[in-house]
Amino acid sequence: MAPHTEQLTRSAAVRLRGLTRSFDGRTVLDGVDLDIPAGQFVALLGHSGSGKSTLLRAVAGLDHEVTGEGELTAPERVSVVFQDSRLLPWRRVLDNVLLGLDGREAVRKGREALAEVGLKGRERAWPNELSGGEAQRAALARSLVREPELLLADEPFGALDALTRIKMHALLRVLWEAHRPSVLLVTHDVDEAIVLADRVLVLDHGRIGLDLTVERPHPRSYRDPLLGEYRERLLTALGVTSDVA
Repeated sequence: MAPHTEQLTRSAAVRLRGLTRSFDGRTVLDGVDLDIPAGQFVALLGHSGSGKSTLLRAVAGLDHEVTGEGELTAPERVSVVFQDSRLLPWRRVLDNVLLGLDGREAVRKGREALAEVGLKGRERAWPNELSGGEAQRAALARSLVREPELLLADEPFGALDALTRIKMHALLRVLWEAHRPSVLLVTHDVDEAIVLADRVLVLDHGRIGLDLTVERPHPRSYRDPLLGEYRERLLTALGVTSDVA
């Protein structure tokens, strides 16, 4: 591990300075500055097209067109979970989890990861035999087996029905408590952000417009009236007035 990365792991999982990204002359990220401490659970909100996924892809190292006088540092072990589970249909579930890994130790960890997300006994199933929620559980297992220092999640529950989504929220929080990676969760759901994250960011006009710490113990409930103040602040930052909401 490089010295700067070792130091980063002990202090901050992500450090962005002046991150800029444009598409066809339109600036989507405009000199973004952001620090995410190691082990922190952060949610990122913003309107469609505000640059949420662009920011996540940049942090993941998947966007090589980031420009400007920017500085972007992240730990070596980074995993990404997308809205689509992206399981390979020609590989069984365990083989999908172990994609790129081999050896007995990897197989053991893969089986443990599947058990941890509630898919014990489904190792030999094909992806098309899984429900949407089960497929996302397998995607989480694939991320966890790599023991990430940073977990990036791009609207991973957006395609799920409401009840399955609530169950997945509880699972993700349990997994975070057990493994303690830093998490950057991109979402369009204000309630999802409040219930899951300890810090919520709002991306507005290419920059972080609001950086809100949620000071409520876990587990949190959607019905908790004390979360209403956070909801109102976030909706206001998103330009949504109470009469519209």
